[in-house]
Amino acid sequence: MPLSDPPVSDLDLFDDKVLIDPYPSYSALRDLGSVVHLPANDAYALTRYDAIRSALGDWESFSSAGAIGFNPAVNEALSGTSLSSDPPVHTRLRATLTANLSPRALRGLKDGIEAKADALVTELVDKGSFEAIDALARAFPLEVVADLIGFTGHVRDNMLRWGQAAMQVIGPMNQRTAENFPIAGELYAWCSSVTADDLAPGSVGRGIFEAEDRGEIPPGTAGHIIHQYLGAGVDTTIASIGNIVALFAEHPDQLAQVREDPSLVPAAFNEVLRYWAPLHVWGRRATRDVEVDGALIPEGARVAILFGAGNRDPRHYENPDAFLVERNPTDHLSFGYGPHGCAGQGLARLEAHAVVKALSRRVERLVVGAGVRVPSNITRSFEELPVLEVVPA
Repeated sequence: MPLSDPPVSDLDLFDDKVLIDPYPSYSALRDLGSVVHLPANDAYALTRYDAIRSALGDWESFSSAGAIGFNPAVNEALSGTSLSSDPPVHTRLRATLTANLSPRALRGLKDGIEAKADALVTELVDKGSFEAIDALARAFPLEVVADLIGFTGHVRDNMLRWGQAAMQVIGPMNQRTAENFPIAGELYAWCSSVTADDLAPGSVGRGIFEAEDRGEIPPGTAGHIIHQYLGAGVDTTIASIGNIVALFAEHPDQLAQVREDPSLVPAAFNEVLRYWAPLHVWGRRATRDVEVDGALIPEGARVAILFGAGNRDPRHYENPDAFLVERNPTDHLSFGYGPHGCAGQGLARLEAHAVVKALSRRVERLVVGAGVRVPSNITRSFEELPVLEVVPA
């Protein structure tokens, strides 16, 4: 049977309205097909769960090399990183990154991270009202990552703006990207010149330089790996923790379920990630003509991976638009899948589980004001989320 051209949509993935609430657009694209051609973005969007998961697992057909971004400048800047490479180069670079983020390596951090989260949540609950993004979603992971990697001085102070900019510039060359390139350039410049002495003794960052000295990774790549902790990990974790607060406020019955059954903490975070994916879109390049459900993606084409669309696909999840912590969608797409599955997901889970556990233990109900979302090319998060009242547990 001959392959057909994919359906075409005039949607712009990076339109402000789409970025604020992409879910109606995701639904419309899924209804058109598993792959939809988007001329406005010069891309072929993967919209359904099975197509996305299959592509993420097939690095030979859907390459990350020079392809994760939606403008050539960022793809050139990220060349040589594990984010923007394929096996075997990717395998070697990632091994050092994940060695410090394995369950075994993170086990010793669990008690300390949980204690930090509990102390912070207790302090905020005692205040009775607080700004959830600045006081919790940003404050907590920034401190955890800074301590873990050994960031000090001006780097610690710039983590938030650098991390946000690093994600913005992955988008097309729109105004958001142009405004953030100089800021992302500060991060690139620092990562290109950082030495072991710039990082705290005994930190994971120091350990990466030690691995480079032992020849476990190519010379000059330690800075690239450290870049990923800041560039790929911080902003998405901030988004996820803000989403935890917002969703528990909107669904107090789901918070009550976790409080009554603390074993649901991991399931609750999986459902948060499925329901509101922190990443809007990510890029790949087709290395050959690829068939997806009878439609052709031509060789060389840019491919847009829509994690959030796959996570709400009714072909895979029953009642996908409901937020249900007991669902426990362990196969959600928000951490990716395959060789490029999120290297930092163990740390993200540790942080988020600590926050969910602390909130469910300390809080009966959260009353929030109107959350503010600002259009962002890649990360979908709250900019502001005022907690007006806390009813303690």
